[in-house]
Amino acid sequence: MKYTIRELELAEYPLLEIFLHEALFQRKGQTQLPRSIINEPELQVYLKNFGEGPDDFSLCAEVDQKVIGIVWVRNIAGYGSVDAATPECAISLLKEYRGYGIGTELLQKMLQLLIEGKGYKQVSLAV
Repeated sequence: MKYTIRELELAEYPLLEIFLHEALFQRKGQTQLPRSIINEPELQVYLKNFGEGPDDFSLCAEVDQKVIGIVWVRNIAGYGSVDAATPECAISLLKEYRGYGIGTELLQKMLQLLIEGKGYKQVSLAV
């Protein structure tokens, strides 16, 4: 599958809501959680005012000019929080694009950006 990885543009930040909802673990056969669940305070930390913080970074994967996956990073007290100096990654792909190695490459590119480009010593991952 041919795809490209690039920085998520400011105008595309609203897509984070869709991808956060996609990232939520939901057991097969159970009723899907409503999209409104992302308004809960413990999930809003991944979205609220994204792009305004010095530790807010995002990359996306796209196929045929459609964003199909996003990895984004913030320094927050989220599900994968380690300490105040360690930013936390969240990653999500649309279901039909999982299993092709796209998420792995997105995460690798983000780690490269954070460690080599921004000088971070470590990063955590929310799963």
